[in-house]
Amino acid sequence: MARIVIIEDEPKISKIVRSYLEAEGFEVWVTESGREGAEWARRDTSLVILDLMLPDLPGEEVCRLIRQDSTVPIIMLTAKSSEEERIRGLGLGADDYVVKPFSPRELVLRVKAVLKRSGPERTAGDREPSGTRSYNRGSLVIRDAEHDVIVNGKVVFLTPVEFKALASLARNPGRVLSRSQLIDLVYGYSFEGYDRTVDAHIKNLRRKIEPEPREPIFVQTVYGLGYRFSGTPDAD
Repeated sequence: MARIVIIEDEPKISKIVRSYLEAEGFEVWVTESGREGAEWARRDTSLVILDLMLPDLPGEEVCRLIRQDSTVPIIMLTAKSSEEERIRGLGLGADDYVVKPFSPRELVLRVKAVLKRSGPERTAGDREPSGTRSYNRGSLVIRDAEHDVIVNGKVVFLTPVEFKALASLARNPGRVLSRSQLIDLVYGYSFEGYDRTVDAHIKNLRRKIEPEPREPIFVQTVYGLGYRFSGTPDAD
């Protein structure tokens, strides 16, 4: 059973979200404390729903604490609707965001979508390959089953969104994927976001896999069009 941690200080919101999630068969833990929620996120948790306005810590700081040693998917709940504020949250490593007020049914759909793309298991109709792919003489290795990469011999853990973005680009080597195409491939549903949502995730990804993030050799920008993967595959 997937365990969802809700970090939210408004009882009405946490109660209704909890009831909807439990009706779908999820185990749900609720806390209004950012510090407690960050600790719970380390306890075999499948996904975190994180409010940004908390009594003890800003949600952004809670996200930083979780990301120090965990790639658990994070969906942010926020009343901050400006583009800059949303992009800042994604830049900290969140996988998705939902703006208040929101539909509980929509949130449940987002939870399911994030969990689907974060798990290594593949459904019968999923045509994505499962295996290990190596590029640039082994300097970058993508491992589908583990949902991680090896960079110069060191395992680097990616968030579900980061891994999905990299895998989608790598499966289309040399092909330019627009931001809207990446949104469709990564999120798997109609996403009411900005193009810069993709830019924030790509920036985080580059920090983890590129020797020099400002001069990327794997995930390159094609100005005005999108991104492409330029790694050279190693012979089997």
